[in-house]
Amino acid sequence: MSLAARARVACAVLAAMLSLAAAPPPAAPIAHERPSDMLGWTPEQQALGFRSIGRLFTTHTVRSGDHVRFLPKSRKSLDIRFAVGATSYSVASYMAAQRISGLLVIKDGRILLERYGLGRRPRDTWTGFSVTKSVTSILVGAALKDGAIKSLDDPVTRYLPEMKGSAYDDVTVRDLITMTSGVRWTEAYGDPNSDVVRIGSWKGEPGVDPIVSYMRTLPRVDPPGKVFHYKSGEADLVAVLVARATGKPLADYLSQKIWRPFGMERNGVWITDAAGVERGGCCLSMSLRDYARLGLFMLNADGPLERRVLPEGWIAQSTSPQVPTGRGDTSYGYMWWIRPGEFQAFGIFGQMIDVTPAQHLVTVINADWPSTGDRDLAATRQAFLDAVRAAFAKSH
Repeated sequence: MSLAARARVACAVLAAMLSLAAAPPPAAPIAHERPSDMLGWTPEQQALGFRSIGRLFTTHTVRSGDHVRFLPKSRKSLDIRFAVGATSYSVASYMAAQRISGLLVIKDGRILLERYGLGRRPRDTWTGFSVTKSVTSILVGAALKDGAIKSLDDPVTRYLPEMKGSAYDDVTVRDLITMTSGVRWTEAYGDPNSDVVRIGSWKGEPGVDPIVSYMRTLPRVDPPGKVFHYKSGEADLVAVLVARATGKPLADYLSQKIWRPFGMERNGVWITDAAGVERGGCCLSMSLRDYARLGLFMLNADGPLERRVLPEGWIAQSTSPQVPTGRGDTSYGYMWWIRPGEFQAFGIFGQMIDVTPAQHLVTVINADWPSTGDRDLAATRQAFLDAVRAAFAKSH
């Protein structure tokens, strides 16, 4: 696409977003062609668009129920001040520097810190990008508990026979959720020719889900189960597999298993592919407090709902190192990132759920970073998380 054409698209997107801010919700979503359009938004467009996904793209609704899980506020507040190099931060200056729309810290089920920015309100949802992968992993566990998936060691082709004859012939469900299929993939968000961008506009063949159609064209580069390589497309493929195995849309399955019984406050919004299947690798939106509730669900591994919904030990397995990533002390579980003492769900542009089990601590951050990922911003975010843990250890 030429520079002039990109400019016209950006202007059209901005005009649509500005109309969202001024007008009541339309009866039907304002559909863009593909979610990868978001990769070209400016930070100002992101601030509005990330909380308006259900009105910009084709989505399914994850319905909440009548019961809302109450999140009481702690009588104590958490005042965080920290430094990175020569730069000192307060909570306010940290939020401004990282363009944070929502920041929430919960200890022992009580809110210690809750702040909003960029015009976001508590009732607004915000897209989590790849935080969605970790939610998809939970649904794999639920499908195992229900017997819809028989074993993580089953071949992918047992549930997706269209993959037979492709590089996925010897790949298992476990290989998919640990990103060790050995199949080639490029996750370059700024490259229009990378797989992560191309898959969103892939037309495929009639009668075949476009995710399945695209993924079965990819070649093998490593033996299955050996080498970690991050692939959003495989999380999308997991979503197709779970939907096929359970016979239910993932939005409905998530509502049944977690949203309604755990007491989520707001409906979730989940972007679908062209065949109407939720994208397992991206773009489930929820409110800030519901992100925190999701963290609490994972923190409370032995809770009655967790035991009823998931196989015994599933949360511990999901959040334990399954494969090294080659990224320092960070490992990968079942679509959760693992660091010493904590596990995390990440999304581009600064989305995160961080869980520190030993301190019964959940921290949620939603942002609209000016790029999909930035090492300096990520390092400052980790310094903030370390400061939260340190402040708590000293004062609570």
